[in-house]
Amino acid sequence: MSGKSTKGKRKIHSLNREITVIFVAIMALTIGACILVNTLFLEKVYVKDKKNTLMSVYMKLNGIDTLSDTDTDELTALSGTHNLGIALYNVMVNPFTNTYIYDPVAIISYEPDVIMQNELRRIVSHEAKGEILARNESFVLFQTGNGGGRTEYLEMYASLNNGQVMLLRTPIESIRLSSEIANRFLLYVGLGGILISAVAIYIFTKKISKPILSLAEISERMSEMDFEARYEGKEKTEIAVLGESINKMSDNLEKAFNDLKNANAELQKDNELKTKIDNMRKEFISNVSHELKTPIALIQGCAEGLKEGISEESERDYYCDVIMDESAKMNSMVKKLLDLNQLEWGDDVLNTEVFDICELVRNQTASFDIITKQNNITVNVSGEEKCLVRADEFKIEEVFKNYFSNACNHVKGDGSKRIDVTVEKEENEVKVSVYNTGDPVPDESLPHLFEKFYKVDKARTREYGGSGVGLSIVKAIMDAHHKDYGVYNAEGGVCFWFKLDCADTEEI
Repeated sequence: MSGKSTKGKRKIHSLNREITVIFVAIMALTIGACILVNTLFLEKVYVKDKKNTLMSVYMKLNGIDTLSDTDTDELTALSGTHNLGIALYNVMVNPFTNTYIYDPVAIISYEPDVIMQNELRRIVSHEAKGEILARNESFVLFQTGNGGGRTEYLEMYASLNNGQVMLLRTPIESIRLSSEIANRFLLYVGLGGILISAVAIYIFTKKISKPILSLAEISERMSEMDFEARYEGKEKTEIAVLGESINKMSDNLEKAFNDLKNANAELQKDNELKTKIDNMRKEFISNVSHELKTPIALIQGCAEGLKEGISEESERDYYCDVIMDESAKMNSMVKKLLDLNQLEWGDDVLNTEVFDICELVRNQTASFDIITKQNNITVNVSGEEKCLVRADEFKIEEVFKNYFSNACNHVKGDGSKRIDVTVEKEENEVKVSVYNTGDPVPDESLPHLFEKFYKVDKARTREYGGSGVGLSIVKAIMDAHHKDYGVYNAEGGVCFWFKLDCADTEEI
């Protein structure tokens, strides 16, 4: 829609950009949380798991009556499965020296036997060299490192029910290195995943936001009273349902808007008609009052003179003639006003028929012979000899009579006074023109000649008894026929004209 106003329009942020940023932020936070959890809790979980493993192995071995070197394979399997160092000894007391004798049964993934002697002494004395995690009368579980502190272990020193002594050891230093490697790997993979996901999310959200932007544009056009926009998406999602709803809403709004416009137009028309009627009423009262003022004054004056008893008979006759003449003029004007009122309000229905306009012109001009001869007016009728038209013959006769009588009243001439009546056929129409020699109509008066009570020369109109209604009747009749009419200044005079539809001979 052209001419869209952008003034005051709110700044719009890209929906797909916002969704992409949100998803990237969530992914980054998730990866960061994973790294943080790995750093803070992975070692603790791992140590707890190893602790449970040591306890499980201890419980299993403690349930065996006697372990010997024949059980080495089973111990090796446990060592490999759980990444354990296992040392199993028989402990005896030398009665002569009152010292312990350690007889190794099996040593798997453990230090040399010399180091082991010290460890065994710790077991017997229930000593631990690290952080004790759990202990009772039969075992001690602790976390410790070697002499250099380079490697940490979980160790368990336990006395079995069969009298043997067992040492279990598993390294935990590797979990820290694994955690660091895992965190770096997760960081690298996460960054790559975030980049790829951001591109993918941007593309897909753009596809999703496209119909939403289309709906937003349609809504904006609807707000500007443009209901031609339609959502034409092919999706089968909630957005498509929303689009269909907006289309229906647009149709309903357009219908309601058009109904409102029509109602407003009718209301405006009614108001204009009411105003027009009121103005016409005021104008009618003013004009009629003005037109009746002079004849009523003359009648009143003559009646007063007669009442005072004028002695001369000739004067009484004159006064009576004036009263009769003015009464006749008022009667004529009232009849014309009634006719005009019926025509303007459509109360007078047209009686359309086919007749010869040329014959009507000839008959009407003949009826004015006495007047034209008395005033030395030359009348010329030219044009078609016979021309059939379709109209209301009685009303068209009234139009012609008004034109011709108007020409008779205004005709002038230096040498001769002349009225020319012309009947011309123009394609499917007939044009009737009435021209009279005389003074031209002032240009500013031409558009107003067909208005009620309009008079160019009021003194001359009063002289020949004109009421200013005749041409208004012409206007009403021609408007009822929906045909053209008019007036123009011609060379040496004025020409009035009107047009009618031609009729075929078969319509007679």
